[in-house]
Amino acid sequence: MSKMNVPALVRRAHQKKKKLGVFLKKLRKQEPKNIQKLIKQADKEAWAETECLDCANCCKTMTPTFKKSEITAIATRVGMTYQKYFDKYLKVDDDNGDIVNQNTPCQHLGKDNKCKVYDIRPNDCRTFPHHVRKDFYYQVEEKTYLNNLPRCPATLRFVENLERIVQKSK
Repeated sequence: MSKMNVPALVRRAHQKKKKLGVFLKKLRKQEPKNIQKLIKQADKEAWAETECLDCANCCKTMTPTFKKSEITAIATRVGMTYQKYFDKYLKVDDDNGDIVNQNTPCQHLGKDNKCKVYDIRPNDCRTFPHHVRKDFYYQVEEKTYLNNLPRCPATLRFVENLERIVQKSK
């Protein structure tokens, strides 16, 4: 796999966002019976051409939500108390009450694009970019995939692949 051109993929995502949004909205109305199978295929193909360590754009531009137990584990790992870690790195989001990073990029992102706490990273990081989910249509309605297009090349490729696969399956 050749190194990804992340800026080009981000530009492509912005250019295709409206078109892919229309596709996702139509898909919601059609609700193919085999959607989970199509999603898994699109996801598999997206990851075959995407290498997270070439990018780490999610860690550079977004913040996960943290559970208190995750904060405790990470704080312990980095030699801090829960409160010191919280005060230094985290805040409560005014919009929804979630615990999130104060800043981006993430404090645990290394220069090599590797997470320094990968084995105990928050579940939000662990499950990102949330492609293969039983609540797929809820994610469509909430615009999760649409909002992640310019943030995650795998999501751009996932939605593009899904569009192609759905068209082929008709």
